[in-house]
Amino acid sequence: MQDCADIVRMVVGQKGSRQLRNNRSEPEEHFRQVREQLNQTIETEETMAEIRKGAVSLKGNPVDLAGQALVVGAKAPEFSLQGTGLEEVTLGSSAGKTRIIATIPSLDTSVCHVETKKFNEQAAALPNVEILVVSMDLPFGQKRWCGAEGVDKVKTLSAHRCSKFGEDYGVLIKGGPLDRCLCRAVFVVDANGTVVHAEYCSEITEHPNYDAVLAAVK
Repeated sequence: MQDCADIVRMVVGQKGSRQLRNNRSEPEEHFRQVREQLNQTIETEETMAEIRKGAVSLKGNPVDLAGQALVVGAKAPEFSLQGTGLEEVTLGSSAGKTRIIATIPSLDTSVCHVETKKFNEQAAALPNVEILVVSMDLPFGQKRWCGAEGVDKVKTLSAHRCSKFGEDYGVLIKGGPLDRCLCRAVFVVDANGTVVHAEYCSEITEHPNYDAVLAAVK
């Protein structure tokens, strides 16, 4: 699976310079063509990921997920996500710490709201633990939500720029009303980058097992 930036460079490199010479008087048409090519390339990349049919459910209805499920003992995939200050955040940004990585559909839903606030409350009692809450919400909305709710101990990160994170962690929803959102899951990654706990909530509207998460951290 290629990184989003690699896809852009590939598309522009293959077609950009040639089309720009041919369309100097029509820059809008040039960029439209490049944008269409980019979308097609991204769609092709996404179809290459393994699809786990009916891996979880939404209010009892089966939901497909893209990417293989992470298992305990596996190395946590590196990622590049966007923080609320629009900065790049990677797994390596918190190297040496234990990481709790919680993926959610959106902060603007009731269960995600409660889950994120619960992790924020628990953070004070977890020294040398970085708690990351990842969704497809835009960074601007995440920042606004955290400010309104007084959430300041967990990091909310946005995966909106690319589907790679969702596929690598096996949480990207394919099809249905939550298409391209992330399902509810929690991973605990130790200081060496190894997954020591992985839970994919079988029902998206239900909470994860908080006790199991805390036990894995301790």
